[in-house]
Amino acid sequence: MIMPQCRPLLIGSFPGRSHEETVRAIYAATPDFPVWPQLPVYRQEGMIEQFLEGFPGLSEKDGKSWIDTAASGFDEKLLAFFEDYLGCLENPVALAASRFAFSEKAGRGLTALLAHCRELPRMPFALKGQVTGPVTFATTVCDERERAIFYHDTLRDVAIKMLAMKARWQVRLMREISDTILIFQDEPGLAGFGSSAFITITKDEVQQALGEVSAAIHEEGALCGVHVCANTEWPLLLEKNVDILSYDAFAYFDRLALYPKELADFIRRGGLLATGIIPTAPEFIERVDADELTRRWFEQCEVLAGFGLERQRIFDQSFITPSCGLGSLTEAQAAQALGLLTDVSAAVRQRFQR
Repeated sequence: MIMPQCRPLLIGSFPGRSHEETVRAIYAATPDFPVWPQLPVYRQEGMIEQFLEGFPGLSEKDGKSWIDTAASGFDEKLLAFFEDYLGCLENPVALAASRFAFSEKAGRGLTALLAHCRELPRMPFALKGQVTGPVTFATTVCDERERAIFYHDTLRDVAIKMLAMKARWQVRLMREISDTILIFQDEPGLAGFGSSAFITITKDEVQQALGEVSAAIHEEGALCGVHVCANTEWPLLLEKNVDILSYDAFAYFDRLALYPKELADFIRRGGLLATGIIPTAPEFIERVDADELTRRWFEQCEVLAGFGLERQRIFDQSFITPSCGLGSLTEAQAAQALGLLTDVSAAVRQRFQR
C-alpha cells in the first residue's frame, strides 16, 4: 500500500477545451499523482456518455442516449458483448482493440496525460484514472421505456462488466508510465441510496456492483477508490474491496464520523482517505483561504485520533483533494481551487513534519 502523506490528488472533471493545457495544470498541481482529465464541454466526455461506448443496443437521437432492447437484433448484440467480454478475460491483450477501449474522441484526456508524461524527465509516482461507478451509471442510463437499466438484471450485469473492463483497459495502458495505478469509481448517485428514489435497491446489490468492478481493478494490480461527493451510507464503502475512500470533507465529514468503528477499521487495515477539504462550490471557493482549510484538516485529524488512530497513520494514509470534480466551475474558479489544493497540501505536510 502507498503512503501519500497528504500529497494532492484530483477528481477527474475540469472546465476548459484544451486537454493539453488541462494536463499541464494538473501536473503542476499534482506531480506525484496526476489524473487524466474529463472535459464535459465535450459530450463524449460526459460522466455517462464516456462509458456508454460499446454497450449493446445503444441508441442515440437529439443528444439523448438509451439502450433499445426492443430493436431488431438486440439479442445477437447482447450475445456478442458477452463473447467479447469472455474473450478479453481469456486474452487481456485483446482489450487494446476491443469495444472496452475508449474511442479517439472519448479518450483525449487519457491520451494527453500519457503524452505529457512521456516527455517528463521523471515519471510520476502513480497515475490516476476513473470510471463512472456502476450504481450511478446503471441508475442513470435507461432502456426504451425510460426505465433505469439497474432494474433489468441482464443490463445491470452488462453495465458492471463494461465498466470493469474499461477499468482494466485503463490500468494496462497507464502502466506504460507507472507501476502504481489508482482507479476511482465515481459514485455521486450513492448520495441517493436509502432514499425513496432508490428504495428498491438493496445493500447487497450495491456491494455486488461495486465489488465486481473493484475486483477487476485489483486483478490488474491497481488500487481501487470510490468517490462520493455527498452523504451516503458510508459502511457500504468501508469494506475490504475498497482501498481509497474519496469524500467531501468540507461539507460531510461530520456524517462520515458517525461511523467511528468502521472508519477506524478501514484505516487500520491500510485504507487511504482522499480527504476532499477543498470546496468546489463557487460560493465557498471565493470565501475560504488555505489557512482556514488547513485548520479544518487538523481539526478533523483530531476527531479521527479520538477513534484510537495514531496521528502519524492518519497523515501517512491521507491525500488532500477537492471535494468533487472541477468540471462545473469556470476556468478561473478551477484555478483558484487548484491553488488552494497546492497550498493546503504543502501547509499540512510542513506543519505535520516539523
